[in-house]
Amino acid sequence: MKYITATVYSNLQQAQLGGIPGTYNLVRSFLNVHLQPGMPGLEDGLVENHPIWAMIYYCVRCGDLQAAWQVISSVQQHLEEFPRFFQEYMGTEDHRLSTNSEREIRLKYKSSVRNSTDPYKRACYCVIGRCDHKDDHTDIIKSTDDYLWLKLSQLHLEEDDGTSAQDRLTLTQLQGMLLEEYGESHFSAYQQPFLYFRVLFLTGQFEAAIEFLSRLDKLRCHAVHVALVLYEFGLLIMPSTIQAQLLSHEPSDPDTLRRLNFARLVMMYTRKFEVTDPREALQYFYFLRKLKTASGENLFMSCVSELVLETREFDMLLGQLNKDGTRRPGAIDKFHGDTQKIIELVAKDTENKGLIEEAVRLYDLAKNPERVLELMNKLLTQVLSQPPAPQSNKDRLRQLALTIAQRYRELGQEGSRHTANTFYLLLDLMTFFDLYHTNKIEQAYNVIQDLNLLPFKQEAVEQKVNSFRNYSDEIRRSLPDILLATMTILHTQYKNSKNAGSPLVGGFGKLQSGGKQTYINYLRSQARALITFAGMLPYRMPGDTNARLVQIEVLMN
Repeated sequence: MKYITATVYSNLQQAQLGGIPGTYNLVRSFLNVHLQPGMPGLEDGLVENHPIWAMIYYCVRCGDLQAAWQVISSVQQHLEEFPRFFQEYMGTEDHRLSTNSEREIRLKYKSSVRNSTDPYKRACYCVIGRCDHKDDHTDIIKSTDDYLWLKLSQLHLEEDDGTSAQDRLTLTQLQGMLLEEYGESHFSAYQQPFLYFRVLFLTGQFEAAIEFLSRLDKLRCHAVHVALVLYEFGLLIMPSTIQAQLLSHEPSDPDTLRRLNFARLVMMYTRKFEVTDPREALQYFYFLRKLKTASGENLFMSCVSELVLETREFDMLLGQLNKDGTRRPGAIDKFHGDTQKIIELVAKDTENKGLIEEAVRLYDLAKNPERVLELMNKLLTQVLSQPPAPQSNKDRLRQLALTIAQRYRELGQEGSRHTANTFYLLLDLMTFFDLYHTNKIEQAYNVIQDLNLLPFKQEAVEQKVNSFRNYSDEIRRSLPDILLATMTILHTQYKNSKNAGSPLVGGFGKLQSGGKQTYINYLRSQARALITFAGMLPYRMPGDTNARLVQIEVLMN
């Protein structure tokens, strides 16, 4: 219709359109321009000075069957049985003749029409009766659009009866012919990408059409957005696994069937901008929410996790905690999904990649205090005995731990008692080591005594060894450093006492009387208790730890 209208309005003088609207007059005017007067071979007379069959053909080609009937009804006497066939064709919703009528029109076509010199007559019979699909009618079919219309008009459903396979054109045959026999080279696909896309698309080969368009960088966005629409309407055939190639064919599929890996297409497209514009990438990932990864996880959540890890935009994408423990929404909240489950998945993936500190913050965001404390305990153990230094790992972890501890205590939000006790004990031990490294010996000593972790008397050794079994692995692994630091504190005080001119007043033992020697003996007894404790522990300490402990005790004797 667009083509005919453009032709007529470009040649108004020759077309002689007149003032009557409608397809009938438009086609008549088109033939004034398009058809050479006295064209040989045309049959069965004229209507308004134009060949009958040309008028019928172009009305049908424009999709206006009423206009075609207007032509037919004015000259029925010249068209034999064709008006009856055409009326039946018009009267059915899918424009299909009955089996008997189709058999009749085919016989008529084979006996006489096939040899007709009128190309329009042959084309009309072939469309109405779905005859002779091998004839491409090249005298009047000049464009790809015409060709597709002709072939689609002649299609038989696969289950049609009463027609021999040789006389029947099925959709599968047409698809195979266009995709495999003609293919990209015939249609000059890379020079005319939209033409080839349309050929595949209009013959129901959505998957191959999208895959072709996606190969062209400038057109990939169109491929993706067409795919999104078709996917939402359930019109894409997809592979059984998202690991498949972009376009694949499974052994059980018909020859022409192709499957489009929709997930791979979307992820391939977003890769170019997901780091610079993660919010935009999220919009595309949301379409993947009904798909699963190879391990059975929700693909949307998996993509969100990868996006967060790649961009490190934790707060912007997932939200952040306020001081009162509430969560400020992030970009994922607009999708109204199970936000907490998404955050937990990201936290798990972050942990699996060894990004423990980030995982702590994410588990905290997901309100999983048990996992927060478990991971914090591992992190604190790694830096526990290190000297304090501004902007160090230890300093950063201390601030994070104190923030968590304060919030959990205020909100009453904690993990299991055992994990929480380990966490708070590690914080106290961190204070002990900080005092030790800054030579605040007496304060460090008071802290380690208050923690009641080590025996400072022989009679307490056995009880402390039994208690040791109840401590977590993090505390056990830290014990060698705790013992060495405590022994060093005792040795330091021993040296200070030996060098003092008179008995100490105050100090660790708070001795007000008894003399210097009594206090030195008191320090030695504490060191002996620690050595005994270290020897009785059901825990294999590093070899040099025992040696150094014994060495320090020897120096005190």
